[in-house]
Amino acid sequence: MSDTSLQFRRARASDLDTIVALLADDMLGSAREDPSVPAAACYVQAFEAIERDANQLLALAERAGTVVGCLQLSFIPGLSRRGLWRGQIESVRVAASERGAGTGRAMFEWALGQCRERGCGIVQLTTDKTRADARRFYESLGFVATHEGMKLELAA
Repeated sequence: MSDTSLQFRRARASDLDTIVALLADDMLGSAREDPSVPAAACYVQAFEAIERDANQLLALAERAGTVVGCLQLSFIPGLSRRGLWRGQIESVRVAASERGAGTGRAMFEWALGQCRERGCGIVQLTTDKTRADARRFYESLGFVATHEGMKLELAA
């Protein structure tokens, strides 16, 4: 069931401070993001790179003109599985005032629709192992932990 009071749109450069604030407003983000206003140059450069890439979509959810959520969709072509395209969902955040109200579910319904429109056969995401609530939420949407993800942080 979709929340018709939510509107979805592509993020604009003028939304950058709001997006970074959303990313910083949780247990993990508060330690790794810089919500200074105006947004630091690293965020501006990343936003510009996302905007230039036709396979990237930084999207916002709005309610009554106020941004209440964000996520990034990456559309990934691949040769495996007979050339199957994948949708990758990252940087999902819902405003604290909206958590538990169905906003996240509505955002995912919209995002999955975007992936279908782009011809994706699989949608994947990663979630930090410390985010037990997020994992339960993703499982309630039908996501299954079929693989073990690994990351290697490279020095900047």
